[in-house]
Amino acid sequence: MDCILLSSPLQGFTDFRFRNAFNHFFGGIDTFYSPYIRLNGKLEIKASYERDILPKNNSTLEVIPQIITNDAYEFLFVSKFVQELGYKELNWNLGCPYPMVTKRCMGSGLISEWERIDGILNKVHQESDILVSMKMRMGYENPTEILDVLPILDKYPLKNIAIHARIGKQLYKGGVDLDSFQTCLENTKHKLYYNGDITSVSQYRKMKERFPSLDHWMIGRGLIADPFLPGMIKNNTTEYPENRMEIFGKFHDTLYYDYESALSGSSHVLIKMESFWEYFSTTFPNPQKTFKKIKKAKNFSAYHAAVREILKQE
Repeated sequence: MDCILLSSPLQGFTDFRFRNAFNHFFGGIDTFYSPYIRLNGKLEIKASYERDILPKNNSTLEVIPQIITNDAYEFLFVSKFVQELGYKELNWNLGCPYPMVTKRCMGSGLISEWERIDGILNKVHQESDILVSMKMRMGYENPTEILDVLPILDKYPLKNIAIHARIGKQLYKGGVDLDSFQTCLENTKHKLYYNGDITSVSQYRKMKERFPSLDHWMIGRGLIADPFLPGMIKNNTTEYPENRMEIFGKFHDTLYYDYESALSGSSHVLIKMESFWEYFSTTFPNPQKTFKKIKKAKNFSAYHAAVREILKQE
């Protein structure tokens, strides 16, 4: 069975600049999901959202836009917008675990509101021909919440349901709940994608052994921490290329200069790169020491010196 790998959307990380740089230097991802579009009650699309999914900015990628909302009219508005750009599918985020989202009954905070979910999907499928897919957690408070939603979702011609095998209030803490994910598999007619803690080839192999019927796997934080991972999974190897640091260095530089040209002021660029290095550093021999070097860099010159030192050590 072929392995289809998907990039889980992460706000602040997996925008078109990251996606293009990643795809050029590493590959391995079949489909990217863009970070969600959020309207906040106004039927207008922010320029940053539009820029992220413009076809010209994603010309070498397969991208699926995503929305986070609890309102059918917002859903229909965004559906029309992405269709005008040429997209045929819109992914609905019912997975975001962060309190600023969930306390507004969005993301994983909406999963327990199955009647509301039903109403939104009903209106969208009546008034739009957009293909809908789902990105979910198993609930916010407990993993049984999704079991009340799955029969509702079975009423609609959804493309798929990607499930992160945690509940919302966990955020990213604690382990994934594989038994509850198995229960989801047994209680829906829809195709499921697995998401959660695929951070190494060996971890992927364990998941594949646990769920042999699955052929779609979504990678989130693991892809940022180790951009070689998808390609290694596809090539069925645990060996990194001999010029690993050279490739990573070129990827880093591309990412850095793209953000330098897009962001205003050195502090914004350094904060942006520091957020990436919080993940990058975890695959280096001494993650804490590596990340500390980046955090200590308070200007461009110091930052570049820190990066050169880190890559040279490897």
